[in-house]
Amino acid sequence: MRKCLWLWGLLFFALGFAWSITAERNPCTERISGSAGDVLEDDPVGRLKVYVYELPSKYNKKILQKDPRCLSHMFAAEIFMHRFLLSSPVRTLNPEEADWFYTPIYATCDLTPTGLPLPFKSPRMVRSAIQLISSSWPYWNRTEGADHFFVVPHDFGACFHYQEEKAIERGSFQSCGVLRSITIPPYAPPQKMRARQIPPDTPRSIFVYFRGLFCDVNNDPECGYYARGARAAVWENFKSNPLFDISTEHPTTYYEDMQRAIFCLCPLGWAPWSPRLVEAVVFGCIPVIIADDIVLPFADAIPWEEIGVSVAEEDVPKLDKILTSIPSHVILRKQRLLANPSMKRAMLFPQSTLPGDAFHQILNGLARKLPHPKSVYLNPGEKILNWTAGPITDLKPW
Repeated sequence: MRKCLWLWGLLFFALGFAWSITAERNPCTERISGSAGDVLEDDPVGRLKVYVYELPSKYNKKILQKDPRCLSHMFAAEIFMHRFLLSSPVRTLNPEEADWFYTPIYATCDLTPTGLPLPFKSPRMVRSAIQLISSSWPYWNRTEGADHFFVVPHDFGACFHYQEEKAIERGSFQSCGVLRSITIPPYAPPQKMRARQIPPDTPRSIFVYFRGLFCDVNNDPECGYYARGARAAVWENFKSNPLFDISTEHPTTYYEDMQRAIFCLCPLGWAPWSPRLVEAVVFGCIPVIIADDIVLPFADAIPWEEIGVSVAEEDVPKLDKILTSIPSHVILRKQRLLANPSMKRAMLFPQSTLPGDAFHQILNGLARKLPHPKSVYLNPGEKILNWTAGPITDLKPW
């Protein structure tokens, strides 16, 4: 039975391939239906007020001055969110009327000479900032931070690490804030992507596209842990498959190639987070998400099941059968949804902000958490959280 389904899938692929080209030559969009579409297009202005703490520059500006590469890194959302809020109409200078309090620290702006993140000082920075605002202002202590937020663009959020086992050492993922957090997309440079747009009638002549590591030999010589073997399985199974355009080389035509592809692989690496997800959505390439434990950004507004394809890590060897069995009308609908400009805007942090962009989606998420229930406010002397918990190294002064 499975073999028959695959044969039908190959037939549908042949039709879908031709129809996809036709769809690209006659581009159309489809609005996201239901409450998700309403959320995506919502306007947070007038629904909340945010107070921005003025911290010493060692927490933000001086860090950026030391390493301007942070402005183009995948973690740059923490910098651009700070700049956005300083001039946003939701900002209030009166903390007494604030719904939310924002603590601007650039916890990920600590890069190696090759540009890789070193988030090991981040816990100390956060605890130092908490100590400062809790001793200088009265607002943190009313709720132990329940009405405060940080932008923490690490792979495992407030666990401050890009490797799973190291994140787990700092506590369960629940304690990392996943359940209460607003999951945001990685930063991808909007100006650079806009500059690499190709004509919309260009045929999508690549079936599956991927560029990146399949094995991190420097950190995992045996390739037994990196991507939990998922990337290695992609290479071993499909390196010679003509439907798959995959390579470790990163060509100068990377963005253009994504716009010529029907499916773009978005596998986990050391962690599930990757700018490929953003790039795929922006370029209308159906994201194939291979990461069992991923928490997808803005999941209440972006219909990931409708625009993408999720493949379990253990099913990677069947990836060709899975993708060729998707009916052409399903592919076409995913492409129509991806063509929706509001979908693309929601994934980007442009320096000149636009209605519905990622900044506004974050504010929408904050607004939907209002009003704060009375239970978040503590009685005098009451304590709930222990901000001195964690590894000894996290408690060193910063």
